[in-house]
Amino acid sequence: MSAVVDGAGVVSSLRTHNPDVLTCIANLSNDEVFTPPDLANQMLDDLAETWADANDGADIWADPSVTFLDPFTKSGVFLREITRRLTEGLADVIPDLEERVDHILTQQIYGIGITNLTALLARRSLYCSKDAMGKHSVAKSFDRGWGNIWFERTEHEWAGGKPKHDLLDADGNPVIVGRRCRFCGAPEMAYGRDDDLETHAYAFIHTDDIKARIDELFGKSMQFDVIIGNPPYQLSDGGHSASAAPIYHFFVEQAKALDPRMLSMVMPARWYSGGKGLDDFRRDMLADDRLRTLHDFPSSAEVFPGTEVKGGICYFLWERDNRGPAHVITHRADGSESSAVRPLLESGADIFIRYNEAVGILKKVRDREAGAAGEARFMDLVSSRQPFGLGTSFRGGVQRSDGDLRVFQNGGIGYLDRSRLPRGGQIVDSWKVFLSYAYGAGDTFPHQILPKPFVGGPGDVSSETYLYIGPFESEFEARNVCSYLSTRLVRLLVLLRKPTQHATRPVYGFVPMQDFSRSWNDAELYERYGLTESEISFIESMVRPMELPDA
Repeated sequence: MSAVVDGAGVVSSLRTHNPDVLTCIANLSNDEVFTPPDLANQMLDDLAETWADANDGADIWADPSVTFLDPFTKSGVFLREITRRLTEGLADVIPDLEERVDHILTQQIYGIGITNLTALLARRSLYCSKDAMGKHSVAKSFDRGWGNIWFERTEHEWAGGKPKHDLLDADGNPVIVGRRCRFCGAPEMAYGRDDDLETHAYAFIHTDDIKARIDELFGKSMQFDVIIGNPPYQLSDGGHSASAAPIYHFFVEQAKALDPRMLSMVMPARWYSGGKGLDDFRRDMLADDRLRTLHDFPSSAEVFPGTEVKGGICYFLWERDNRGPAHVITHRADGSESSAVRPLLESGADIFIRYNEAVGILKKVRDREAGAAGEARFMDLVSSRQPFGLGTSFRGGVQRSDGDLRVFQNGGIGYLDRSRLPRGGQIVDSWKVFLSYAYGAGDTFPHQILPKPFVGGPGDVSSETYLYIGPFESEFEARNVCSYLSTRLVRLLVLLRKPTQHATRPVYGFVPMQDFSRSWNDAELYERYGLTESEISFIESMVRPMELPDA
């Protein structure tokens, strides 16, 4: 696949062929995404440069003692490319090619397959044989067929749940329902599977003591210098439709617990400001000054062509023995880059500010408004989801009777008897601004960021499809809020907290309160906050104009 053997049984090349077969393999799913060789090599280039900086210019590929682990091996591309680099770099240290390759594969390169299939694929990529002891294997001194690419089926450990007394098992005991894996949170309902199906219980995160577990897997005490790879991203959480919960953060935490000298991983970028159950992880990551480099790709297509990962993709480089601010590089879809050395957590923020150019803009806004509006926050005007207790599937009547409320619902307008409104009655007779809580326009810029807001009057409510902003005492005030939301600056501030299409209350956390006895436009806001031409240019490169309908 990636290496050939001559008649004497000696490896004659470990260079990648053209085309590289690993660029041609379809992804297992959007949750288990194969890493393109180009990305793997970009990460390895960064690793080598950082290693040299930390070790007086030493070449990591010329050191026969450095050990590498990919604990979520899929295609084996990371380990294959590391092996290729070591084979070239160690030529002077171990002149005999066959001896050199055998040393690299048996003493330096380790992996853990995420499924039986990927373990076989990785062994084939690395050893040129799915059996590390096979006659075609380029490794010659293994005493086990799996070599250093381990995989065994792992089971989830179910916990919690409640007995269902009207459903009995074979022994006549109530069946326990609602159990989840205590390690990864997978629901038993979805992942309690027969032996012929994959459990997706990844060994690396299904243990209380990862160091002891790793030593057990490889049969000796292990200390890895480098951990690198692309973990599985999420599992179905048992919710509606395609609802899923992230799991990539578990892999990061376990890798750090192994205390490598360097750690580099690819993962979704939603952790910057959102994601189910990621609050603690986000706090830990943003406070960790060992995370020294962060490459950000707002468009996942720049990393994984043909695969859409909402919120984009990132990869980071973490150094155990080197602390300080991070080098943040944003890779735009047009091929340009933005680079800055800065703290991951800016003063006054609780999320990662994704765009380097936005840091100064946000600071100017916050400095200008400090104390100006007292305790009032624009975010406090934004309702929670399902503000009137009407779900997304709600459909009101098609004809309006006296006293009925008008309901803005998915697909149009319906009507509802006032007495049947589940909640929110205290603001029904006020003016308010409605806008859809979900709006996606892809990962290319400029785009609109938010849907167009519209005014609702007394007697108007909505289903869960919409949020409201308000209440207000007059239509005039509500329309001024619409003008404010239509400005590019406000929508940029929303973008900084909006990792996916959902625009719920928290995404307005950076938007300052204003005086809504007047309308607003961008020129006035740019002047209010003293924005420079370059800052204005950045805003307008990210956010397109929004034309509101006439009153």
